[in-house]
Amino acid sequence: MSAAKLKVKTSSKPNSRIAVEVEVPSDRCKNSYNEALSKLSRSVSIPGFRKGKVPKAVVIQQLGIKRIQASALESLLQKIWTETLDQEGIEPLCEPELEDGFETILENFNPEKTLTLKLETDIPPIPILRKSSGLTAEVENLIFDPKKVDDLIEQSRAQLATKIPVSNRAAKKGDIALVSFKGNFTDDGSEIEGGSANSIEIELEKGRMIPGFIEGVIGMSINDKKTLKCQFPKDYHQEDAKGREAEFKVSLEDLKVKELPELDDEFAKQASDKENMTELRADLEKRLKADNDRKQEKNRQESLLNALVNELEVDLPKSLIDQEVGVIVEQTAQNFAQQGIDVKSMFTPDIVKSLMESSRGEAEKKLRQKLALKALADSEKIEVSQKEINSRLKELEKDIKLSKEKNIDVARLKEAVTDDLLQEKLFVWLEENNTVVEKDPEKTKDKIKEKSSKKTTTKTNKEKKSSKSPKS
Repeated sequence: MSAAKLKVKTSSKPNSRIAVEVEVPSDRCKNSYNEALSKLSRSVSIPGFRKGKVPKAVVIQQLGIKRIQASALESLLQKIWTETLDQEGIEPLCEPELEDGFETILENFNPEKTLTLKLETDIPPIPILRKSSGLTAEVENLIFDPKKVDDLIEQSRAQLATKIPVSNRAAKKGDIALVSFKGNFTDDGSEIEGGSANSIEIELEKGRMIPGFIEGVIGMSINDKKTLKCQFPKDYHQEDAKGREAEFKVSLEDLKVKELPELDDEFAKQASDKENMTELRADLEKRLKADNDRKQEKNRQESLLNALVNELEVDLPKSLIDQEVGVIVEQTAQNFAQQGIDVKSMFTPDIVKSLMESSRGEAEKKLRQKLALKALADSEKIEVSQKEINSRLKELEKDIKLSKEKNIDVARLKEAVTDDLLQEKLFVWLEENNTVVEKDPEKTKDKIKEKSSKKTTTKTNKEKKSSKSPKS
């Protein structure tokens, strides 16, 4: 026989939260108490009695009534909450919170009487768009800069450079120095973790090491030894080094200079699969223009999404924000790990706490964007068909050889493909039903200068007026 329907009252609270009041009949309380007592009688070990054969009266005497009631209440809470969710169709985002707290409820718990439970939980927010079409978004027009082709060629040129030994002069900026060094903190003399090295090459360029190090090596000659005084930046990734002063005992063992290759057809063959410089430049320009177009398209989408978010009405539950913050922190840790940074030593509890607090704004922004797109998909009935999903999956199979790859989670891949296809459709809809105004960055700069000039002129005129002598 199924349990009788529970008496439940619900009320909405701010930030997509719901308050639930449940009346638990006395017979349910008594049954839970008896079940808890029977369970403890079977499991508890008491000297002089065989396990599972301890009389209930002895269990009560040995364990105390409150321990049995606590066990009964824990079980009852779990069952009642599950039934309430099912009965009322509530989809919780987090575990429920007892308004009065477990200890207070336990203190007043009487298995012979009706129990009233007051709980709260977060529920999925309901995003509403005031409007989604007829919006105007502004975006700065990205103008392709041909100089970027030269920059890329120079980068390749530097990578293919020949290192020529230098022995007749002191180290200069841009040289490659072979150095050994050992670092200690100035305040307590302790050795710096990771602050020592033997015979490593360092390019003498600003930003390669902490402030003061490169500057100190410049001017040294081969076989010179020197003590450099440096200071770690306040935002340094190693927590115990932030802002601290340090001394590095450095010896310069060798010095080299880069000899750059000539920009000829031989260089083009070395740097790429092209036969000459003309083909290389044309290929780089084509790629950079395509990259510029992709960035422009992304900026257009971002501006449209921001315009859509401005029309969004939604209450963000704390649990969703916390979940998004966790994702951001995890992604940050993965990025550091990919750069070869020891995440375990870097991500101390204080750093994680600080990072979580500073990420809340970004988390809320991302959630609003996701919910705005969800609301648009729901209101305009924009969906992805199974045919479209299968077609995209087939394209991916060719690229990553899905049939031979054992480590691919097909379910997650399908979910990601569905999300990508839906987002593509949503942005197409936004482009078709709204206006994006592309601003010329040069004109924008001119306007800022013009406004600044007008303010200066106005201020000067006011100063002139204030300097006039008052009429007698």
